[in-house]
Amino acid sequence: MRAKSLIAAALAAALIGLSPASAEDGHAPNPPRQQWSYAGVFGRFDQAQLQRGFQVYKEVCSACHSMRLVSFRNLAEAGGPGYSAAQVKALAASYQVKDGPNDAGDMFDRPGRPADRFPPPFPNDQAAAAANGGKAPPDFSVLAKARTYERGFPWFIFDAMPFVGYSEQGVDYIHALLVGYEDPPKGFEVPDGGHYNKYFPGHIIAMPKPISDGQVTYPKDAKGNPVVPETVDQYSKDVSAFMAWAAEPHMMARKALGFRVILFLIVLSGLLYYVKKKIWARVGGEVHGLQPELHKTY
Repeated sequence: MRAKSLIAAALAAALIGLSPASAEDGHAPNPPRQQWSYAGVFGRFDQAQLQRGFQVYKEVCSACHSMRLVSFRNLAEAGGPGYSAAQVKALAASYQVKDGPNDAGDMFDRPGRPADRFPPPFPNDQAAAAANGGKAPPDFSVLAKARTYERGFPWFIFDAMPFVGYSEQGVDYIHALLVGYEDPPKGFEVPDGGHYNKYFPGHIIAMPKPISDGQVTYPKDAKGNPVVPETVDQYSKDVSAFMAWAAEPHMMARKALGFRVILFLIVLSGLLYYVKKKIWARVGGEVHGLQPELHKTY
């Protein structure tokens, strides 16, 4: 009876952990899982999606959010958006970067170079906070790695399994946050300066809805139609993928190296097993051959 009670309690706890959250209980629901081209061991970034995501960042997000750890030249590196060196040079020159001091001891502005990092929209965090209701917008550089959520039992077990592991909680959360703006439920009060978001913890977020359908014009096909829908959902997926790349620009190289290391370890294990069988088989035969002599001695 005691064992049955313990099992029943464990099942009840698991069911509670799996029950969906709602606005009424004050908890944000887990973001829905999305399909990402770079997920898994063999996943790869979609260059076209990264370029669209960078376009969304440049035209919308960069007005408030910095990206201090990413350089212009990263956009032309392998495994990234795939811009050419000439495109990156032209893009960098369109920004003004603060440099100095000069011979007179003064700071000055100059056109950006590919080696420069993306200049922030505000001179410091205090200025960013003053312009955004008292809180500075977070930097985009590693935000996709910094944001996560708990999936609960039993999903965290599967998330840790090799080859089928799940590590895209950050981009799933960012995508859900961008599409989670909606009218609050009846009886839910939103304070002045706040906005209701279904997936934000506590549901009250200071950032207003940043993007709307049709706000960013995507490249067109031969017939003049957008290559992908110009919707909030698509914008959110593209900029989330771009943020995943910004957080780890060399992800593709890391995955390729890891796969080669795994293959090497498999081959090495086979060779070690063969050597072990070859050497210890001879040693074992010699030991067995001494057994009669040992019996005579005793």
